[in-house]
Amino acid sequence: MKCSVYIATSADGYIATPDGGVDWLYNSGNSKADMDDNPDMGFSEFMASVDCMIMGRKCMEMISSMNLSPEQWPYGDTHIVVLSSTVKSPPENLTGKVEMFSGEVTDLIEKLEGKGFDHAYIDGGATITSFLNLRLIDEMTITRAPVLLGNGISLFGKLDNQIKLSDSEATAFANDFIQVKYRVNYL
Repeated sequence: MKCSVYIATSADGYIATPDGGVDWLYNSGNSKADMDDNPDMGFSEFMASVDCMIMGRKCMEMISSMNLSPEQWPYGDTHIVVLSSTVKSPPENLTGKVEMFSGEVTDLIEKLEGKGFDHAYIDGGATITSFLNLRLIDEMTITRAPVLLGNGISLFGKLDNQIKLSDSEATAFANDFIQVKYRVNYL
């Protein structure tokens, strides 16, 4: 199964403030910029390329706290699995939208492949790090917001080995966000 990351960070590499906040993401950049050609900076195109999503519990809780309406739900009908060894059922507002999983990631991948899924969107800092340590991530798209947080939750945790990124493609958007896509190569 192909596993891809699509995530935003501050310019200094944080995915959230120390308390998990992501408001900075919506307040960063040039709000007056003409983004008509690509208003979501490629997110819809990326979502159309995946058929399932795997995220961590903290990511699920952050999404739940947004209390999104059906019109605001960014994942369409994508099959979503949440990794958690402590939470057995999703928050009420995500019931029917996510499936909980407790167990080995490799078993989950095998289960999803058995159901016919072939391209997973991996989301959440700890989950991404776990997948990298298992050598499961094939590509990463990281969009840097033009803001320095100075502190917060880092995108990457402790990696078991160095990882070489190659075949970079960079896009600078009119709103001052910069997106880089990499192929992941394990040393």
